[in-house]
Amino acid sequence: MTVRQRRYSKEELAKRGQALYETGIRQQVEAGNDGKIVAIDIETGAFEVDDSVLPATQRLFERYPEAQPWVIRIGHRAVYHFGARSLANSQ
Repeated sequence: MTVRQRRYSKEELAKRGQALYETGIRQQVEAGNDGKIVAIDIETGAFEVDDSVLPATQRLFERYPEAQPWVIRIGHRAVYHFGARSLANSQ
């Protein structure tokens, strides 16, 4: 089993991942994929889309074994949430 090391703080990971998503990836994946997961390598900008986190990140690691993945649910502010409030982005 490969042990992967995080090379960025949580804050830097989120900042870079969100920037990549907003500046190019969102336009490529948003149509018809609401609620799906995007796993983004914050170093290369490569990404994978799937219904859940594990398959998306596994495919990303297959392509880029040293990837630094950040994930987001398309059309939502967070991947997971607790409680009754919706995290869907308000348009």
